[in-house]
Amino acid sequence: QVQLVESGGGVVQAGGSLRLSCAASGRTFSTYAVGWFRQAPGKEREFVAAISWSGGRVYYADSVKGRFTISRDNAKNTAYLQMNSLKPEDTAVYYCAADPRGGLGNVRTPTQYDSWGQGTQVTVSS
Repeated sequence: QVQLVESGGGVVQAGGSLRLSCAASGRTFSTYAVGWFRQAPGKEREFVAAISWSGGRVYYADSVKGRFTISRDNAKNTAYLQMNSLKPEDTAVYYCAADPRGGLGNVRTPTQYDSWGQGTQVTVSS
């Protein structure tokens, strides 16, 4: 497993942008796929985006496609989620997670991941 710490959350007006970071510890980070999930109050955790171990494959939920961009820098052991054109419905706690399979399998399901960060709050005001 790797240890993950998210940062970059905050309060932003609708239409604004935020960039979330997911810093990982452990030398094997480059072999893990990374996923971003979010959970709003009273709702289930939902998939947002994922990136394979090499960065060659990316995946997005339909609700964020075209607005969010996932990326990673293996030299820095960090993954990112650039969020543009934010909407009030994007308000949630955002979690990053690490998938030891490197992105094989269903990256959209939480059970694919064995390590999770503590989450960072994103609030979008209207």
